[in-house]
Amino acid sequence: MGSVTLDTPLGGVVGDRTAKPLDRAFGMRTVGDLLTHFPRRYSRRGELTPLRGLPLGEQITVVAQVLDVRERRMQRRNGTLLEARITDGTGTLTLTFFNQQWRVRELIAGRRGIFAGKVSEYRGQFQLQHPEYELFDDRDAAPGADRLDEAAAKAWAETPVPIYPATAQMPSWTIQRAVELALDALAPLDDPLPRELRDSEDVMELSRAFELIHRPQRDADWRAAQHGMRFREAFELQLALLDRRRRAGREASTPRPLPAAGQATGSPLARFDARLPFELTGDQRRAGDVIAAELAEPHPMHRLLQGEVGSGKTLVALRAMLQVAGTGGQSALLAPTEVLAAQHLRSITEALGPELTAELNPVLLTGRMPASERKRALLSLAAGTARVAVGTHALISDNVTFFDLGLVVVDEQHRFGVEQREALRRKGTQPHVLAMTATPIPRTVALTAFGDLEVLTIRELPRGRQGIETFTVPELEMPKRAARVWARTAEDLAAGRQVYVVCPAIAPGEVDPAVEGEAEAGDGQGPRPLANVADTVAELRARPEFAGAEIAGLDGGMASPEKDRIMRAFAAGEIGILVATTVIEVGVNVPNASIMIVRDADRFGISQLHQLRGRVGRGEHAGLCLLMTTAEQGSVARERVEAVAATTDGFALAEIDLELRREGDILGTAQSGGRSTLKLLRVAEHGELIVRARELAAGLLERDPELRSAPGLAALLARERESGHIDNLAKS
Repeated sequence: MGSVTLDTPLGGVVGDRTAKPLDRAFGMRTVGDLLTHFPRRYSRRGELTPLRGLPLGEQITVVAQVLDVRERRMQRRNGTLLEARITDGTGTLTLTFFNQQWRVRELIAGRRGIFAGKVSEYRGQFQLQHPEYELFDDRDAAPGADRLDEAAAKAWAETPVPIYPATAQMPSWTIQRAVELALDALAPLDDPLPRELRDSEDVMELSRAFELIHRPQRDADWRAAQHGMRFREAFELQLALLDRRRRAGREASTPRPLPAAGQATGSPLARFDARLPFELTGDQRRAGDVIAAELAEPHPMHRLLQGEVGSGKTLVALRAMLQVAGTGGQSALLAPTEVLAAQHLRSITEALGPELTAELNPVLLTGRMPASERKRALLSLAAGTARVAVGTHALISDNVTFFDLGLVVVDEQHRFGVEQREALRRKGTQPHVLAMTATPIPRTVALTAFGDLEVLTIRELPRGRQGIETFTVPELEMPKRAARVWARTAEDLAAGRQVYVVCPAIAPGEVDPAVEGEAEAGDGQGPRPLANVADTVAELRARPEFAGAEIAGLDGGMASPEKDRIMRAFAAGEIGILVATTVIEVGVNVPNASIMIVRDADRFGISQLHQLRGRVGRGEHAGLCLLMTTAEQGSVARERVEAVAATTDGFALAEIDLELRREGDILGTAQSGGRSTLKLLRVAEHGELIVRARELAAGLLERDPELRSAPGLAALLARERESGHIDNLAKS
């Protein structure tokens, strides 16, 4: 039995020539990293096939004898080509290997074996490129040898073949060879999962699971191993998330209660509520009551407030800020873009009115604001004269200090990493945290990505909203409908209303980095140019129906004062058509805007389209959303667009989004190299398993908070805390 552990460096097991490319391609550094690089699927080598009449393009398995082998240097690229001809007596086939001279020592003329691969054709000759093979012992002359060969070949052909996530430099068969070296050297593993849990959930022991997931003899082997590994992933993930919540709740030596004085008569909150020109919705009241109660608790609040576009989440957050202000504390609202931060500040100032604005002195802090304004804001926060701060990532900067930070509000939580939320939180003494998202999140995703946050949901929309109609506009299939888009735009402009036009690109060749959709190839002549702000502004200004209309462009690359000037002018009704990137995706509130036109809508994600649609229909006029697309019917991109056109229910769209693009984008789990934190667990498919794992993990921590009965799990949690790996789960 080997002496290697999961923590053993990979180079000492598979050699540096293999370990270094594995590190570059997949970030693998230990044996554990390699063994948790699970097969993405399993294939068959194929039925035993005679070499006469081979099926081109199909997987085959043949029993054959090596005729001859030759090696030559390639003319058009560096390296060598090894060619071996094999025969089964009915025909011949060529095996080709690039830069694998060592195979000359194995593929000796006269040796028999089993060869498997996909049949291709080169210069009129059938071949297998980099086939798998297994050579028989030299026993061909022994009685019954052919029958032994056939039996071995049949068993070999029926054995599942693991196919790994691979790259051109690190193909699947190289990874498989490295995995087998690691498994052969691996010492028996101490299983961190308690036996009673393994028995109750039908989870096999860890060492056996690694063996059967990588070297199964039959399909039942890898299926059982996958089930066990998937449960482990769900359970360990939920355990770590629950542990993080527990740590966040108790790490303060002095708890920070906010007494009910923040709501007392004459307090900022009471005065604000008294001047509200409308009634709160039932959901807003319920969410506000929960938050108010938790702000008065002796431990920090950790809440995720999710709700439909336009449901009034920001108002709920502002009321929480006012409760904090009533006790002398400060609040910080973190927004993902400068445009949204500036919009929030304007909205807060308007909502507070002159008296409360003067008293609370809300300030803006962004990375591009003039130095003099930035200095004044920093001094106000440090001195405590500003009790509300609104800003972008600039709020997290080392030179930003607060006099008494009591509440952190994170808008569009999925745009920020846990590290960023924590960096802002550490600027206070155990401040409360309220994260918000207008991207509705299915329960299993919330449990997986935001397991340290209690979830509050707002579905109810404020009274008076006129609703939004959404239509798909297939430009190639229905050119007349596409032409009608601009005619309808002119009609609304003539009626005194305003229009958004959103593009996925800033200028020719410059894609907006915030666009979530997947680019699709055009007609075979390369990717089709994307609609962009610069060209669209020029096109609309040249159209006769818009003569006299004020048309402006807006994108995230502009200087902050210019972006702010344009948004103020649009909000004031001075601009009729605003052509923009996703910089206006969230938070922007212009009640007079009635039409949202999205060009190349197939390039956006479902949640983005839903968010963009929410920018219209916010006033007395009904909203209209027109999703222009050239995506073909039946494509995933077209499905996204049509799903948004079919319903305005953001929660239903979240489920569709989860099914169409899986959890990667929704969870925001992409790490460096584009890999997902999750390995076998898929929240779209394994929701029940996630919920079950959550219940079991919570029960274990309740019975045994220090995990004395499960030292392996305790050690695993300690490593997670030290590495910060679990905190990467919500990184976007």
